[in-house]
Amino acid sequence: MRGIERTFGVSRRTLSAWLKEQANDLPPLEETLQLVECKKIPVLDVDELRSFVFRSKDKVWVWISMNRETREIVASSCGDRTENTCRVLWDRVPSSYKEAIVFSDYWSAYRAVIPSEQQRPVGKETGETAHIERWNNTLRQHLARFLRKTFSFSKCVRMYEIC
Repeated sequence: MRGIERTFGVSRRTLSAWLKEQANDLPPLEETLQLVECKKIPVLDVDELRSFVFRSKDKVWVWISMNRETREIVASSCGDRTENTCRVLWDRVPSSYKEAIVFSDYWSAYRAVIPSEQQRPVGKETGETAHIERWNNTLRQHLARFLRKTFSFSKCVRMYEIC
């Protein structure tokens, strides 16, 4: 954001207001997904990454669900690391993916929310969640607010959702 501010000579408040305004006009995520016509059951990878809101004591977790085949993010949610936020993520998964096989880590919230016949909890050493872990690393590289130790952070959860 700082680079955009310098390039266009606008203030951070102006840029932030513009981003929030544009985010309100975006179509629902379900309308933007590629429809892959195939007979096999879709596979989703789910994971969460931590960041901060306003100060390092106030943690926010960004939960992401990714289609393994197309590498598209099919759902996301922001909040704490509890079952409630996981439920918000699962509720945001489009209906065409509700029967998908879901690979996740062993976090208890996944077991509580995702139907047991669909969930496949695995460790990182298996490589089954490598795509979503790589996505999280890419986010950390490109957006300073997602770094583990950073001076960059959002002042509200809404900006995490926009990003």
